[in-house]
Formats: sequence, C-alpha cells, structure tokens
Amino acid sequence: MGNLKRSKEKKGQSKQTSTGKQQEDKPFIGLLKLLSVIVLCVAVVLGYWHNPTIFTNLVEFWVGSSEHWDGSGSHPIVHSGSATHLPADIPRRDAVVDAFKHAWLAYEKDAMGDDEYHPISHKGSNLTNAGGIGYTVIDSIDTILLMGLTTEYARARAWVTDRLSFKRDGDFNTFETTIRVLGGLLSAYHLSNEDPLYLERAVELADRILPAFETHLGLPLPMVNLGKRQGVFDKDLRGLVSTAEVATLQLEFRYLSHLTDDDVYWRRVENVMRIIKNARLPHGLASIYMSLFDGQYVTSAIRLGSRGDSYYEYLLKQYIQTNGTEFVYKDMYDDAMTGIHNHLIQKGTKSKMTYTAELVPEQDRTREISWRLTPKQDHLVCFFGGSLMLGATRTGALVDKVSIPPLDNELSPVGKRDWKNGVELIKTCMATHDTATGLSPEIVHFRIPSDGLDSSTYAPADWYIKGARPGESPPYDARYMLRPETVESLFLAYRLTGDQLYRDHGWKIFQSIEKHCKIVTGGYATVVNVDENPVRHEDKMETFLMSETLKYLYLLFDDSDTLPLDKYVFNTEAHPLPIFEPTIRTGFS
Repeated sequence: MGNLKRSKEKKGQSKQTSTGKQQEDKPFIGLLKLLSVIVLCVAVVLGYWHNPTIFTNLVEFWVGSSEHWDGSGSHPIVHSGSATHLPADIPRRDAVVDAFKHAWLAYEKDAMGDDEYHPISHKGSNLTNAGGIGYTVIDSIDTILLMGLTTEYARARAWVTDRLSFKRDGDFNTFETTIRVLGGLLSAYHLSNEDPLYLERAVELADRILPAFETHLGLPLPMVNLGKRQGVFDKDLRGLVSTAEVATLQLEFRYLSHLTDDDVYWRRVENVMRIIKNARLPHGLASIYMSLFDGQYVTSAIRLGSRGDSYYEYLLKQYIQTNGTEFVYKDMYDDAMTGIHNHLIQKGTKSKMTYTAELVPEQDRTREISWRLTPKQDHLVCFFGGSLMLGATRTGALVDKVSIPPLDNELSPVGKRDWKNGVELIKTCMATHDTATGLSPEIVHFRIPSDGLDSSTYAPADWYIKGARPGESPPYDARYMLRPETVESLFLAYRLTGDQLYRDHGWKIFQSIEKHCKIVTGGYATVVNVDENPVRHEDKMETFLMSETLKYLYLLFDDSDTLPLDKYVFNTEAHPLPIFEPTIRTGFS
C-alpha cells in the first residue's frame, strides 16, 4: 500500500509541475491557435474558389436537412437543405470552354462561313449547291457570347455583317433553318444587349420562310427556297409533313412577333397548333406524320424519337415561354404526358430500367391495322427525362415557386408521376453510356421476354445495340454523333435538384468526348462504334456540338444565375430565349 501511495504522490507532483509549465506556455499556444485559424480561413477561401461544391455540400450537411421529393418511391426521402443558388464548378466549366475553342478555332481556320465542318479533311461543306447560310456560325454565336470569348465573337459578328446572305436559290429545310438560324439570330440579339444587326437578319430570314406556310390549311411545307421565297414539297414525303417539324417553329416565330409587334409570325405558327389540337387522337399521342391536305394524322409510328420528339418538348415550352398565360398548351401537354405514361413508358425485364417504347402500325392481309410495341429508344429521347422534371415543376406544381429540389407537398400527384419518370429515364440514359468508350449509341433496344436472345452467346442483360456483333461492321445504331440530349437532361436535372450526381455524370460524358471524339489537329468527330476502342471516326462535326452539347455542359458547371430557368426557355437547338408576357391577344388560348 505504501508503494501505491508514493506512486500517487509522484503523479500529483508531476501534474503540478505540468500545470505550471502549461501556464508558462499559454501565450505561445495562443499564438499557434491564432495562426492555425488564419491558415484554415485562407485554405477555405482558396478551396471554395477552386471547387465550391465540396464546401456547399458540407455546409448543407452541418445546417441540417429537410424532406424533398426525389421520385424514387411513394414517400419523400431526406435530402440536404433547399438550394437558392448553385455555385459554379470553375475548373470543369473552364475545361468546357477550352473544348469549345478547340472546335471553333478549327472550324474558323478551315471552313469559316460554311454550313458544316469536316475536321479530319479540314474542309467545310454547304447544304445546297447555291451556297450556305452560315449554319455553324449562327448556331454558335450565343455560346460564344455566354463564354465571354470576345475576340472570337468579334470575328463571328463581322462575318454576319459582311458575308451572310439568305439570297440562295436552293432548298433548305424549314424546321432546321428555323431552329438553328432563326433561333440563333434571336438568341444572339438578346444576349448581345439587343444588337440590331441580329434582329434585322432574323426578320429577313423569317420573311423568306413565311411562304412555306402558304398551303391549303397553313401547315408549312418541309422545304423552302430562300432565294425565290417559295415553299417546296419534300419529294420523299409528298403530301405529308412531320409532326415534330411543323410543331417546332413556335418559340422562334412567337418571340419574333413579340420583338417586332408584328403578329403575322405568331398567327402562322399558332394556326399550326390549332390544327394539331383539332386532330387529337383518343390516346392523346401524336403520330409522326400528318396530312398536308386535311390536317389529320396519318397511320404512322408513335414515338418520342425522330419526327416526334420536339412536338412534346414545345408543348411545355410554349406554356413556359409566355409565363404560364396560355393554358391551352398546359392542357395539351398534360394530355400528352398522360398518354405517354399509359402507353409508351415501359420497364426492362431484369433491372427494371425505365424506357420509352415505340408504337409501330402493322397491316395484315385483310388490311386491318394493329399496333406493335417496340422496345426501341433513340438517343434523341434522352431530352425527355429533364423535360419531364421541368414540366413537373411547372404544370404539376401546387405552389408558385417550387423548392430545389421539390418538397413532397409542392407537387401534384401528376407532377410526382412525371418527376419520377423523368428521374428514372435519366438513369436509363446514363446506363447507355456503359460502353467501351463511355459514349451512348444512337439507338438502343431493350430486352423483352419474347426477343429470343437468351440463347445467344452474347445475350445482353438489359439493353443492346441491334445488329452489333464482335468483329463485324458496326450498324448505324452504334454511332455517337456528338449529340446533346443526355447532357441537356443533366443540366435541367441539376438546376432543379442541386444534386452533384448530375454534374458528375456530365463530367464523365465530357471526358469521354475529349478522349474519343477529339481530333488532335482541331475539332471533334462522330464515333462510328461506341463499343470499339480505339475508335474510328466519321469526318463530320455536327453543328449541335457547339450550339447544344458544349453549351449545356458549360451551363451544367456554371452557376445558376446564368440563364435561370424562371427567366429563360431554350429552343430545341439550345438557343435561350427570354420568357415574356405576351402583348398579342391570342384567340387560340
């Protein structure tokens, strides 16, 4: 016991000695603490400037959480607190700017003013023998303005001033010319602080397109000779028009009427929507072709891919464009979304991936028509996930301003349905990037019980590229054409949720484009087989790379004050147009 007591005494003495020493060291320790705090503050500031996402997520974790709707089930889940501002990811955003410059400068050097660019052969080409109308230049100007590329912008504007001519005796696609060139001019006008050059050229172009509407009912012809100011029939589809093409002119012509106070443009495209509304089919869906002569749908495929996609897109966007004042478009949109939910949205057999199928008409020997549901989805359909989420917060909202992400009590049952479908469709589109290159193919098919593929050596689990076999020439479906639809949805989903996951997905896609599509000497090119590595290229850089794909990637990584979704609507070529209150009274709505 004595030894134990002595041991305790020694410890006490040691403690007293230690305490005395601590008192002597207090000033030094205090100085160290102060220096540590200063260093930590500097590190936080520098770190936030470099990558703010890490710090905003950490702050949200500390502050707390609330219940928000994510669409994954019937109940809300716990998310980090509602966001009011989403900061930029500067390093990633700047990497996208560098990619745009790599594409633009190559085009400018090799093919300035030509409609299309071929980066491998360093050549340009035009859409008609009569010459081009600056598709690539005008399609890219608003991206240049957004990125703040002042010297590149000055040269592009000079080309529009000195070289652009619409007096071309050639046939141009009415739809493509409207969304790319008219839309590009209108967006450039707005983003350039209303430079009159762009509005003057927009009015000239629109006046040259208007003769395409001079038909029996007013449905526009598929082609227009800009030089002669004449509408032109499509020799392959005489008597028919594409539903998506005639219904995807509205944002551009309506905004032009708003700017000029001339309702002729508005009336032409509004009449088209009146015809489409009167032709409604019982299920609320649209066949991809209409009769030019009677304004009714003709028996043809029903799908969200080519010739169908942007019809549904512009139903929502027309409602948004005029700030929710035209309820006819809300009603048409809600009707169409219910039809899509009931008839086109399907689940995969194994992983239960959500996808959109196509309804294809078939005629038997007695000429009876039946409809076959085909598990085929174009890459074009990948716009639809983000569009559904946006629609859920506009037509499916129970409050004026929906939280980011939406609270459970802010969406109607239909809004929750569409939000959930949108989230799941984006997951599926990201899954189609699970290829050798990380790029998504042009068309995919999904497994169904009757496909007979289980006996195949290379039987896919969920989705597959039809006709693709190891060692054989790739089918058209296997290519990646620099398309924007998935990153468009990722941009919308990020702005509506603030979920870092969508930025990370976008960054992976961007890295795959950089690795596999980039041409060292300048520009980017189509990959002919996404499941082949190293890749083979097709010598073409689509104009939508600079107008859409890189723009949406830039906006995905920029802060949310740039083109906020409550102030802008994007046309189908990603040209941002401001939301406005209409001054023209429309009898249609």
